[in-house]
This record gives sequence, C-alpha cells and structure tokens, in this order.
Amino acid sequence: MSKTSSFSPAVYEWNGPNGLPRFEAVSDEDFAPAFDVALAGHDAEIDAVATNPETPTFSNTIIALEIAGDNLSRVSSLFWNRAGAHTNDTIQALEREIAPKMSRHYSKIGMNAELFRRIDALWEKRSELGLTTEELRVLERHWKGFVKSGAKLEKAKQERLAAINEKLAGLGARFGQNVLSDEKSWVLPLDGDDDLAGIPDFLKDAMAAAAQARGKGEAYVVTLSRSIIEPFLTFSTRRDLREQAFNAWISRGINGGETDNREIVKETLALRSEKAGLLGYKDFASYKLDDTMAKTPEAVNELLMKVWNKAVVQAKSEEEELAGLIAEEGKNHEVMPWDWRHYAEKLRARKFDFSETELKPYLQLEKIIEACFDVAGRLFGIKAVPLKNVAGYHPDVRVFEIRDNNDKLVAMFLGDYFARPSKRSGAWMSSFQSQHKLPLKNGAVGEIPIIYNVCNFAKPEEGKPALLSLDDARTLFHEFGHAAHGMLSNVTYPSVSGTGVSRDFVELPSQLYEHWLTVPEILKTYAVHYETGQPMPQALLDKVLAARTFNAGFAAVEFTSSALVDMAFHTRGPVEDPMAVQAEVLAKIGLPRSLVMRHATPHFQHVFAGDGYSAGYYSYMWSEVLDADAFAAFEETGNAFDPAMAERLKANIYSVGGSIDPEEAYKAFRGRLPSPEAMLKQKGLAA
Repeated sequence: MSKTSSFSPAVYEWNGPNGLPRFEAVSDEDFAPAFDVALAGHDAEIDAVATNPETPTFSNTIIALEIAGDNLSRVSSLFWNRAGAHTNDTIQALEREIAPKMSRHYSKIGMNAELFRRIDALWEKRSELGLTTEELRVLERHWKGFVKSGAKLEKAKQERLAAINEKLAGLGARFGQNVLSDEKSWVLPLDGDDDLAGIPDFLKDAMAAAAQARGKGEAYVVTLSRSIIEPFLTFSTRRDLREQAFNAWISRGINGGETDNREIVKETLALRSEKAGLLGYKDFASYKLDDTMAKTPEAVNELLMKVWNKAVVQAKSEEEELAGLIAEEGKNHEVMPWDWRHYAEKLRARKFDFSETELKPYLQLEKIIEACFDVAGRLFGIKAVPLKNVAGYHPDVRVFEIRDNNDKLVAMFLGDYFARPSKRSGAWMSSFQSQHKLPLKNGAVGEIPIIYNVCNFAKPEEGKPALLSLDDARTLFHEFGHAAHGMLSNVTYPSVSGTGVSRDFVELPSQLYEHWLTVPEILKTYAVHYETGQPMPQALLDKVLAARTFNAGFAAVEFTSSALVDMAFHTRGPVEDPMAVQAEVLAKIGLPRSLVMRHATPHFQHVFAGDGYSAGYYSYMWSEVLDADAFAAFEETGNAFDPAMAERLKANIYSVGGSIDPEEAYKAFRGRLPSPEAMLKQKGLAA
C-alpha cells in the first residue's frame, strides 16, 4: 500500500488534552504507512495468542484478544472519521484500497484455526470457568463472531468467504463515495425574486452561505444537503423548481456513468446471498438477524406490516386534505412527491395556526446544544465543559470535557454540526476511543470514551445564528442520545462497551433521548427567540406539542416502505434488477404515487455503504417500540426527570453496553417487555 514507512507518531500517540488525538499533526499521507505498521503489529499479536503453548484461559485468550490491535484501532478511527466527515480525493482513493484490505485482515483472523480452537475450548467448558455475566457475554461474542466469520468451514469455503467479504467492503466504499459525488456535483442556482418566491429569510441565508462556499458567483443555490433541500421543498412556491430539485434529490446514485450505484447494489445482493448460504443460513436477513432482539425476518415483517397498514390509510387521508388545498388555489394537479411538504406546511399552519417559519427563530443551534447538555445533567448527573483552544479535526468542530457531579472526567465529546461538501450526508455518532477498564500494554489501566457527533445543518452567514427546524433539533438530540450511550458506558471489556449492542437495541438510547426535547420545561427554557431572547410563547408551545403527530402517515410510509424493501432484498437470493424488485415491493404494498421511499435503493447508504443496517433498517422502528414504552415510564411518575427512574435508566440501559442481554437489560429497567401499542400511539397511528 505505502511507498514509505515514515509517518507522524501522532497517529498512534494521542497526547492531546485528556488523551485526545492531535488531529492537526496527522496528514492524509500518514495513513497508508500507519495502516501497514498497525496491521503487521496486530498480526503479530494475534499469532502470539493463537500459538500460546499454555492451556487456553479467559485471560490468555479472550482478554489478550480484547486488548490487541490498539494501534490499528487508533489509525482506523482517525481514518474513517476523516473519510466520513472531511474527505478529499486522497482519502477517497485510500478508502477504496483500505476497505478491502481491512476485510482481508479480519477474514484471516476469523479463519485462524489455532485461535478458534482456543476460543472453542473455552466455549465448550464455559459453565466451569466461573465467569461473570459480562465475561460470558464477551466469550459468546468472540465465539459467535468466529463462527460467523467461517471458522467452522472447510478451507475452500473459507477462502471464498474471505473473497466475498473483501469484495463487499470495496463495493460499500464505492457506493458511499458515489452518493457523495452526486450530492456535491448538483446545485440549483436561484436568480431573482421570482426564483425565491415563498422562501423565508432563514433559508435565503443558508442558500447564500452555500453559494458563497462554492465561490462561483451565484447569489443563492439549492443543494442536496437535507438541511437545505427539505425546507426548499417546503416553502418554495415555484412548483417547477420544487420538481427539479426533488428529482435531483431522489436520483442520487442513479444518474448513469461512474457514480451510478445500480450494478453495485446488484453485485452486493448476490454476494450477501452467497455469504449467507456458505454460513448455513437460508438468506442474508436470517444471517443478520440471528443475534438481534427480533431474531427472524418473519418477526420484522410482522411489525413493519402492522405499522404499514395503519400508516398508508393515514397517508391517504392526509393526501385528500392536501388535494383540497391545491383545489382551493384553483389548481388541478394531483399531489405529487414534490408537492407534499409544501402543502403539508400550509395545512399545518391552518390546523395548528403556526408554521415552520414562525417556529424556527426559537430554535437556535447554540441553545439546542445547551438543552441537550442540560437534559444529560438532569438525568445522568453529567456536565459539558467547552475547551475553547483545543483543535478538533475541522475548524467547525467543538470539543468538550464531560464531567460528573464530583467533577471527575468521564468522557470527551466532539460536536461537528455544519454541512460541507467534504462530509457525507446524514447524521451519526461514532467514537475515537471506547470506554473499558482493562490494563493495556502501555501501562495504562482502562480508557475514557472519546465520542463524536456529526450533523449536516445549514451553516449560516458570518455573524448570523444557525436556526434549526424541529426535525433538525430532534436529530441533534437523537445523535446525542447515541453519544450518551457511549460516554456513560461503565463496563470492563471494550467489545461490549457503549453502543456495542445488537442493531435493533442500539437505537433505543438515541430515540428515547429525543423525547426530552419537547418536554415543556426544556422548550420553555431553551426555545428562545434569537433576536429578542424571549421564550417561545405558551400559545405557540401548545401548538407545537399538539402538532407532534401531524403528517404521521407521511413519515411512517416514507420509513416503512424503505424498511420493507430492505427486508425484501435480503430474504431473496440474487436479483437480476434491484430497481425492479423495489418497484415490485412498492406496488405490492400500495405505496401512493404522492410519496416515495425515504431512501431509494441507489442512495440507501444505511444498507449499501457497508452492511451496518443491511436487513436492519427496521431497527429504528423496533427501538421505537422500546423508546415509546420507556418514556411512558417517566410519564407515569408525573416527572420527566424522575430521579429514581433516571437512575434505573442509566444503570440498566445507558451504562451497561452489551454486557448483558438486551431483553434482560430492558426488563431490569421497566420490569417487562413492551408491546407496539405505545409506539403506534406515539406515531399517531393507534386508531
């Protein structure tokens, strides 16, 4: 990979404040040689564990594996952060090389026969080892991981599985890069008052800032950043421009040429199907769901269809109301997808007597960040201390210490909130370092978590505040919920730290955290007008809370159709034409012409830019069942910050990571498992 072995020691030696990486000391050119050295070092550590002549013990095998590869973890976390949040041509070229190389590396480990014999021996006598619950979970995770990596396969099948994994890693990297390329390359310049008809000032400011960032002389541009495209579709009265922008948005990854993702999807699905077959599963969904709360594709589809059947009825009712507004304006066109947000906003203004434009001045980014931290303080006893002169990985990144009530440092947190062309779309949480308590080879005992959130809010012009939509504010709370899950982790072993839980449990802490945004005392305190400083009027607050389930059919149909297509892809064998399968599924379930999937297949990054949420997009809804029931526990006390309930939440959900079974974790908090009814009620679909 690399032509030189020289690279900055700052890649591995994180000696910034409180153990932060010194981001400014790591160049793009450092990564290739640093990966080479780290991969070789990890190989040597794995070989030492595998060939240890001593009888396998939990300590000399499992703990040794848990602390191996520290340098590889460090260079990987720095690299994937840069690839997602601040990429460039050099990083993208290396990403296409690194993704398959890492896959080869981990395939080789997963198929190491000597190493698996040691783990298998421990697994067979696990009941005799006197392990704690957490240690048994860690052993189980390693054993199952090796089995799913092909440790029990004959050599020829192992080699084929390794080749599949390597190929999938490369395809996933290309898929994500293609979507980003399509997003970066498309803009819609707006010229004059006619093009700006209906556009509120906050959106004009965001579009002007986006134009300025491009530096090509346009006054205003529409981009495919969600924080610009969605409000443009909401407020622009120019139906022709809405249609043009909407079609560009849903065409990412399907424009022909080098960035077209259709062949990548086809090849990905074929390889995933073959992989599942090699490992003894009837389909890829069964393989992915084997270690989740849902367990089977049938259970997932049952929940999705229960929601779909209610959502589509609700959406059709909503569509009729929108059609009525169109007719009132003397127009005779049907409701199309580029019309929905525009007329839904008009309907909301009529039904609840407020609009997004009226609400937005009260939702300042700075105040919503403060609100996030305040909720964490009230629930979990932690506070965020900003570090003003500490560099993040980009000038926009903010750095915080997270301290407990005794002023003990428990985590570091970085917030990266603004959209830029070098950042992939969406919002996410990740970590540079996970919490654990094991002694390391460098003499340290344990590590604090270093967590970051990435969002894509429109950056305002210099001197103006960043104003959020209510959805933006929810996104910020959602990602901070993930961050809290990582920062409050209190386990011994890194593999079960923080968000190291099953896919359909990982969204519980994030989605649950969203509920506190609309707790009245939080909105009253932090939803203050950016010009006057006055709190949101009680009348407007009441309207916002009353409108929480407005447009519920639209939101549920957008999401559920995407999840159903995801499951359809992964419960079949190879498909000749993924777009035909998408169309077939949507026709079968009856997706209205006025609506589209939230994530159409060619830009469905959750599912195809890596396999993190493949056969797993449903997990947001599965977790919604849990989060609706969990917040109801607080509502039943009459206090959204009930101290006893908050302590149970922290102890059983946010701090235990994957150290106990998720069902047991939830029952320890709530006393029972939930049913979908609270979720349906929360979504406004209970009737």
